[in-house]
Amino acid sequence: MKIRQKMKIAAVCTAMAVLTAVLAAGCERSQNSLSAPEETSLAQGQEEEFSSGGDSQQETQGKEEEKTAEELLEEQVEQYLSGMTLEEKAAQLFVVMPEAITDAGTVTAAGNATRAALEKYPVGGLVYLKSNLVSESQTKEMLANTQKYYQEIAGFPIFLSVDEEGGTVARVAGNDGFSVEDVGDMADIGAAGDTGKAYEAGMTLGTYLSELGFNLDFAPVADVLTNPDNTVIGSRSFGSDSRLVTGMVLAEIEGLSDSGMLSCAKHFPGHGGTAGDTHEGYAYTDKTLEELTELELVPFAAAADAGVPFIMVSHISAPQAVGDNTPASMSGMMVNGLIREQLGYDGIVITDALNMGAISENYTSAQAAVQALGAGVDMLLMPADFEAAYRGVLEAVKDGTVTEERIDASVRRILRVKLQL
Repeated sequence: MKIRQKMKIAAVCTAMAVLTAVLAAGCERSQNSLSAPEETSLAQGQEEEFSSGGDSQQETQGKEEEKTAEELLEEQVEQYLSGMTLEEKAAQLFVVMPEAITDAGTVTAAGNATRAALEKYPVGGLVYLKSNLVSESQTKEMLANTQKYYQEIAGFPIFLSVDEEGGTVARVAGNDGFSVEDVGDMADIGAAGDTGKAYEAGMTLGTYLSELGFNLDFAPVADVLTNPDNTVIGSRSFGSDSRLVTGMVLAEIEGLSDSGMLSCAKHFPGHGGTAGDTHEGYAYTDKTLEELTELELVPFAAAADAGVPFIMVSHISAPQAVGDNTPASMSGMMVNGLIREQLGYDGIVITDALNMGAISENYTSAQAAVQALGAGVDMLLMPADFEAAYRGVLEAVKDGTVTEERIDASVRRILRVKLQL
């Protein structure tokens, strides 16, 4: 049974739950369908508790309605999750280029081939590069069709994502096919010392991306530039002061959110002090865990507290912090230990691109996917071989390397965000 068919049942259940809540709020107590605790109270002759009202009763009802809204979201998440096969849940874990599922050369349109690919692989998200984006009208049509097909297949949205930071990383603003404002390098915004400019940058980015049909921007860069010789981050960072970077990051997140765009703080635990480039191969930081906590982790901790939807974990190694050269994206100490436990973050953790040299030169696509999931990651970005990574996840569940409950935990986080889009 397709996800779409199974989700119709979930939609009906949710609608019934909402209708019941509305009727309960508008009817007399004697006509309500009471909860078990309320029925017990009435049986004990405590009807006066329900008739004593005034401001206290209204305040209680308001809290109950607020709680009910949260509970309804969780119920909807569970309904969708329970209707999904293992294969469908595994697909949700991936954000890939459209070419990875369509087998096309360069995807610039979405038609029957895209629909068929999404039916076979209902991946959690797609990420688009500059080569996929030809013009404003072409991009709008491609993304609108993709979202429409996915909604019909799955019953909920797909993440349509892009790397749009401004300055040197601008798939849209740096593209001759578009006439949008380039917000420039974050280093220049940071140097101005005005968080209002970071907010404006987030609003500008989010506004033109939303109009095109994107819903997720892999920004802001939360790296603190502590190594002046660092080449991979450089002007992409707001600066070398962790407090300044933190203020700028939070402002940009707010701007992106206010424009309707999901944001992603990157590249945990901080790529600004590293030697080497993970795009090419091994990159590391020699900071201890204490040193990272005092400086590099500060912007990420603040972003986590602010409820940033995504945190991207990089492939850098931190041997002085974790005791070996395991990439952060595959380290349980980094993901489960620092992001989940120390920062208390329960949003979506996504890897940096898994086709980067630091991973592809040392792991198969299946090994990388399984190890990242084992470390606590929720979504896997751009594996070198998507089908191999996808099969690897399924095989890992079947042989017990990864439990289905572990997959479910990540899919729940993904659905919570998608069902609020």
